[in-house]
Amino acid sequence: MLASAAGADLSSFLEELRSNRVDSRSIARKLSCLRGFYRWLLLDKRITADPTANIESPAGWKILPKSLAESEVAEMLDRAGAAARAEDADGLALRDHAILELLYGGGLRVGEICALREEDVHLDTARVQVRGKGNKERIVPLGRSAMEALERYLKMGRTALLAGPRAHALFLSVRGKALTRQWVWEMVRSADRSASPHKLRHSCATHMVEHGADLRTVQMLLGHADIATTQVYTHVALGRLKQVHRTHHPRGTKKHVMSVRDSPDSLDQHEQLDLRDKRVS
Repeated sequence: MLASAAGADLSSFLEELRSNRVDSRSIARKLSCLRGFYRWLLLDKRITADPTANIESPAGWKILPKSLAESEVAEMLDRAGAAARAEDADGLALRDHAILELLYGGGLRVGEICALREEDVHLDTARVQVRGKGNKERIVPLGRSAMEALERYLKMGRTALLAGPRAHALFLSVRGKALTRQWVWEMVRSADRSASPHKLRHSCATHMVEHGADLRTVQMLLGHADIATTQVYTHVALGRLKQVHRTHHPRGTKKHVMSVRDSPDSLDQHEQLDLRDKRVS
């Protein structure tokens, strides 16, 4: 019966819903109904404790972003780059390669890619001016690969896609119009079935944290208003931290091996006497 259910029973029920891929908002509504029910039971003195008191709301569940492995991203970008550098490469190949490099290299959102204008790209200072959520602007630095892809697109690709009056959008369709969000999603999926624009953005942040980037830098790059949003990427650094500890800490491995410096033969006379005294004691 519900009246005799314990907190563990309710937690198991919610976890069962979650494992069956029930939307977190639906789970939150069910939990809200249960809280109201047990609050009424408490007021009516039918129970002495609320079993939902220590259950975390689904709104607080952290959903870790999905990202691609570095090798997967490298393989996808290498394919796009090879197609863009081919002798028969057209404007579409140059454009697609530049978009993929920006999505991963700069961590841009798909909407930010579509909103970019030609004047937002500053190749002389290796940066691009991005308008994010709430029309907030930020400066995103460009790496060498993104710089080269954008330079080739601007010189040869974009001019081939222009049709009629000069368009302001940076990335153009075959008709010379600005790209839609849906089209960018489909292009990325065609480049790699397991990829998406958002996965490339997450991969950018994840790989930066794995290589030692601080959260403030990642926050500025991605354009997060609150650093709490960026903190979700700290989970990826745990595996790297463990590996560094196992590799560099003298007690990091399961079996401590005495180094050459610690061997008795390498110690001077006083150190050997100290070591002998410690062993005797």
